[in-house]
Amino acid sequence: MLKFLITAGPTREYLDPVRFLTNGSTGKMGYACVDAALAKGHQVTLVTGPVSITPPTGIDTTHVSTTEEMADAVFRHYDQCDVVIKTAAPCDYRPAYPSNSKIKKGPGHFVAKFESTTDILAELGRRKTRQILIGFAVEDENAQDNARRKLKEKNLDAIVLNSPASFASDTADFQILLPDGQSQQLPTTNKSNLAAILIELAKKLHS
Repeated sequence: MLKFLITAGPTREYLDPVRFLTNGSTGKMGYACVDAALAKGHQVTLVTGPVSITPPTGIDTTHVSTTEEMADAVFRHYDQCDVVIKTAAPCDYRPAYPSNSKIKKGPGHFVAKFESTTDILAELGRRKTRQILIGFAVEDENAQDNARRKLKEKNLDAIVLNSPASFASDTADFQILLPDGQSQQLPTTNKSNLAAILIELAKKLHS
């Protein structure tokens, strides 16, 4: 039995108490990985952003909203896990000066300053000791090159390449890339099937 840490869904970065930045991640990929890991008898910890899916009962689930909350939860559990599958799509930027009250609409342009959030995956790669680390790359330009660069720079054991269209779909074209140059094409694959493949890949990489 392996101890899986799985992240799912988007994060939200608030501009004011009403408005926030986010993305189209539904959490379906992460929750499919949770189901696949449980089906094989593994232990699962789930860190999930705001999604409309109910987590399975009997697992350790942490609900978060912002990227920093997700980072804190992931880092807290990291040392005790064997495998991380990071399907979550946290926001890369947040408002540098969020307002404590609702920003009123006014004439002309509204300009906001943004700052970087914590790069969770990169930090996990830096802290990695014995863990297997699997990430995702959502790319729409120079996809292969960008995914392989992310695989190397963030010290991952595998990365799943997909496109932004996969956010809104139960099926998509995926490609699994490994550091030794190997790759596995998975055209028109549903997320449940991909999840099962990733759980088996994690087991193989960990052995």
